[in-house]
Amino acid sequence: SGLLGLVLHPNFTENHLLYVYQTYFNGTSVFNKVLMLTERDNKIINSKVIIDGIPAADRNDGGRIKFGPDDKLYIATGDARQPDLAQNAGSLAGKILRLNPDGSIPHDNPFEGSPVYSYGHRNIQGLAWHPVTGELYASEHGAEGNDEINLIKPGANYGWPIEECAAQRFEKPVVCFNPAIAPAGIAIASSDRLGYQNNILLAALKAQQLRLIQLPTDSERNILTGFGRIRDVIEASDGSLYVATSNRDGRALPEQGDDKILRITQP
Repeated sequence: SGLLGLVLHPNFTENHLLYVYQTYFNGTSVFNKVLMLTERDNKIINSKVIIDGIPAADRNDGGRIKFGPDDKLYIATGDARQPDLAQNAGSLAGKILRLNPDGSIPHDNPFEGSPVYSYGHRNIQGLAWHPVTGELYASEHGAEGNDEINLIKPGANYGWPIEECAAQRFEKPVVCFNPAIAPAGIAIASSDRLGYQNNILLAALKAQQLRLIQLPTDSERNILTGFGRIRDVIEASDGSLYVATSNRDGRALPEQGDDKILRITQP
């Protein structure tokens, strides 16, 4: 809980808008909300809540926010330790939400008048779009193992808490991890600088590594270890990677100099 997500508007250099996903206490309960902030001279001069009332808890709060190639804002929420909310169409918990940048609901969302884009999620930790197909992938924590990477389809149900890592009634994961690796941020490489083009790069907290997952075969291998818990990965415009560690989150033994942002420039 806390400040869980931050993203710049696609036209940030012109409009100076950025968005944050945060947990807050309203005097009686905790909730999550997304704010649109206006920046000027490295200071926030205005803020506007664009969605509120997202259930919150001390964990399972989701919090990933990203703009898609359609310039819509995608918001990943957790089940707030209330698993049944993920299947509740009237709840914002356990969902991927999709909004216009001003907070309004897109007319082409799968459920009319609703920000819900997909549901049946436990605790999404990463969102990434394939640079060629435009498909959306999400990484997600399971309850005890059964961590997943899912291909997200509009209006689809991903099964939590009824099923994990299964496809009898719901969408089948692209990859399922047992035992747990605690997947975090993901990216899909668009450059071939490192030889990873069009494949998934996955940060793993518990496994303390960066993994490469090849598409469409879904074979995988470890490409970075030795830095503790890996929280996120992004691809820079030159094809290099930036990787963030997460050793001061209370679940690791931080070393001097933690945490770090690493840059990978060669395989």
